[in-house]
Amino acid sequence: MINDIISLANNVLWGEYQVLIYILVFAGIWFSLKLRFIQLRHFGYMFKVMKGSTQGDKSGISSYQALCTGLSARVGTGNLAGVAMAISLGGSGAVFWMWVIALLGMATGFAESILGQLYKVRDDHKEYRGGPAYYIRAGLNKPWLAVLFALCLFLGYGISFSAMQANTITDALNHTFELSPVYSGAVITFIAGIIVMGGLRSIARFAEFVVPFMGLAFILSAVVVTIINIQQVPGVLMDIINSAFGLNEAAAGALGAAIKNGIQRGLYSNEAGAGSVPHAAAGATPVPNHPVAQGYVQMLGVFIDTMVLCSCTAIVILLAQGSIGSEMEGIRITQNAMTYHMGISGDMFVAIIITLFSFTSVVANYAYAESNLHLFKLDNIYGRTIYTLLYLSMVYWGANASLKEVWNMADMALGLMTVVNISAIMLLTPTIVNLTRDYQVKLKTTNKPEFKLADVKIQGKTEDGVWS
Repeated sequence: MINDIISLANNVLWGEYQVLIYILVFAGIWFSLKLRFIQLRHFGYMFKVMKGSTQGDKSGISSYQALCTGLSARVGTGNLAGVAMAISLGGSGAVFWMWVIALLGMATGFAESILGQLYKVRDDHKEYRGGPAYYIRAGLNKPWLAVLFALCLFLGYGISFSAMQANTITDALNHTFELSPVYSGAVITFIAGIIVMGGLRSIARFAEFVVPFMGLAFILSAVVVTIINIQQVPGVLMDIINSAFGLNEAAAGALGAAIKNGIQRGLYSNEAGAGSVPHAAAGATPVPNHPVAQGYVQMLGVFIDTMVLCSCTAIVILLAQGSIGSEMEGIRITQNAMTYHMGISGDMFVAIIITLFSFTSVVANYAYAESNLHLFKLDNIYGRTIYTLLYLSMVYWGANASLKEVWNMADMALGLMTVVNISAIMLLTPTIVNLTRDYQVKLKTTNKPEFKLADVKIQGKTEDGVWS
């Protein structure tokens, strides 16, 4: 019965009707136009705004920690296993459509992140909390829709996403080192439990240390593979373009599959529009002290995730196309591709990298769902304990579940979250535009635009004392 419901929902969202694809593309185009293609006009400024980003305060983590936390959730299974699945199901053309949804998604990610900042609240520990449920409640005055999003978030990030990431880790370790999922799953669950007990700050510190290291290690390996196979690169790039538009004979009948899988797995990787990253954005003390500053930070996160890391994976796989069997799926495609280039050490390298990539996602997912406990008045020892035990049990279950089971549940949760969140940020467009305009006007006169409520017309109201 449950599997039938999940299949029906996914068919509407991702399958025959492809509702989510239309929604995401429309939202990306909408915010790109409304913000005058800010992802292109202010591309350089995304990097500049990170100056001074290591500063935080007692209420919030630093912008750099928020970026790393956002990347912790983004950079995971979608970058290695997701890209591999997109290519295996949609051909090389799927890579192009991942790029397209990332470019459009940068504007969407910008929009949702500044809302997360604007409508953030302080919890009982005087720490910042926020996300779609908070800006839906405060900005739109629709508490029922806020509750609906929060429930979808718990289903997604609190349950199925962490299970999926754990599944990928144990599969990779079993394939490479023949480690039993029973034992590796237990170790993953134990270590995750230790980290998440410290809440968002503990998770942010972990992400700040691990994310740069693992990201640079993977990029460097992809660069080496590219240099070694440099003569094949132009042909691979041409194949991506031709396949994306069905211009070659092999891809002529697979155009729909390329678009569908590229967009689906692109979203799964960068999460733009899904409503997840605003939780990390809301937890930060921005520099400059303006909600829009976090918009630039998280827009950079979308770029790094898809345009850089996913592209690295795609190049590695496509340059080893002849060595990849059609019967393989998920992370094993990436492992076999790296083995082709680097020998047995390549297989081991991917296993270690995917373990780090996915594990950071596992702990970041906890923080996203935990931020919504405050919404339900459950941000206490009893609420946290119950949620933590449920989360850890799902991590262990996912480590031993079937791939199809886990991915289907995750797809449905992501889809439902995205529908609710996109609907909300579309309705809050006037606030997004006004905030952005205020920041850019002040940027022309000062290097550090300061946000003042009296200067900007917003929908709803912010919590007293947060922006006074």
